[in-house]
Amino acid sequence: MTILLLGSGGREHALAWKMLQSEKCSQLFVAPGNAGTNEIATNVALNPLDFEAVKHFTLENKIDMVVVGPEDPLVHGIYDFFQNDAQISHIPVIGPSKVGAQLEGSKEFAKQFLVKNNIPTARYESFTKDTVEQGCEFLTTLDAPYVLKADGLAAGKGVLILNDLVEAQQELRNMLVDAKFGDASSKVVIEEFLDGIELSCFVLTDGKSYKILPTAKDYKRIGEGDTGLNTGGMGAVSPVPFADAVFMEKVETRIVKPTIEGLQKDNIDYKGFVFIGLINVKGEPMVIEYNVRMGDPETEVVMPRVKSDLVELFQAVGKQELAQATLEIDERACTTVIVASGGYPEDYEKGKVITGIENATDSIVFHAGTKNDGDSVLTSGGRVLAVSSYGATFPEALEKSYASIAKIQFAKMYFRKDIGKDLKTL
Repeated sequence: MTILLLGSGGREHALAWKMLQSEKCSQLFVAPGNAGTNEIATNVALNPLDFEAVKHFTLENKIDMVVVGPEDPLVHGIYDFFQNDAQISHIPVIGPSKVGAQLEGSKEFAKQFLVKNNIPTARYESFTKDTVEQGCEFLTTLDAPYVLKADGLAAGKGVLILNDLVEAQQELRNMLVDAKFGDASSKVVIEEFLDGIELSCFVLTDGKSYKILPTAKDYKRIGEGDTGLNTGGMGAVSPVPFADAVFMEKVETRIVKPTIEGLQKDNIDYKGFVFIGLINVKGEPMVIEYNVRMGDPETEVVMPRVKSDLVELFQAVGKQELAQATLEIDERACTTVIVASGGYPEDYEKGKVITGIENATDSIVFHAGTKNDGDSVLTSGGRVLAVSSYGATFPEALEKSYASIAKIQFAKMYFRKDIGKDLKTL
């Protein structure tokens, strides 16, 4: 079959790499893709948010399936666009409907869904520009640190965690009154802080049944020891050592099942990934957030651990036959370390020549922010490469990733050297 994958990051390179292992995938287009996807598939200069252009390409190239990598096209309703157009409604789109995508598109929608379905999560209230002073008052009822979340999409940067009450009140005003995050912060969710260790749970669902993919833990801060500014993620490990059978049984019973049942109860069309951001609070899982697609860089450790045919799983999702499919997982650990541009997540330079990728033979190098320039590969984003490796344990896998990074070069490259150091080995 001929597949169109939308997106351009490390997540999409990892999905492309996995789908191309399937005998069912005869041709793969990636829109717009990057220098890594260009090596294994066919990049297309398409904007994933230009639905008419996507439709035209789909018809012209006889696309059999559309896989949506990032959240933006889902939140803007690409699934519904296909469903409501007779010319393309027969083509399965892997990703939820516009309403389903509100689990990520609106923090308030997600919190209401969690509370309604009795899924464990932090206490919260929502505020707008008109109720900003009530929000400042609500903050006084909470203990520090204070969690402020822009309601809408803010490219992973709309969450502030602050220790000082006065600073938290000022930032709330900055978000609501001064539109610090633009329209995304026209509404702000204030949450009780949960003290624990985070992990990501990934679920593939056809709206009726589900499969739980390998767990992962990512590292969001730019600095070692989890310091400095938040980024899109500087590395990840899978599996998560503390997510044992007892913990995961709680996750499935209290969180995954009620999530899928809640979608059904509300008649929400959902065929795709549910990313559940969890926190382990003294052995009890609680939900921090939902995303409606795979995480990045977690995809770069989860996909290598999926032994099953991903295209077959996607076909089962499209036909709502996922219950009959089997999911086989590689027992090995997998880790990824992000190599970023110097200065990221603030101002950074692009267009640096990358060398040595071909020498990293003990790892899988997924491209995130790269582009081709003749025979050269150049940096074109903040997060440039995700260097993934297998190992019997995650420290062994990390050793391989770091050894591979030592063979890669570009000006001002930066990576964290402490990924996984906070976790105990099983």
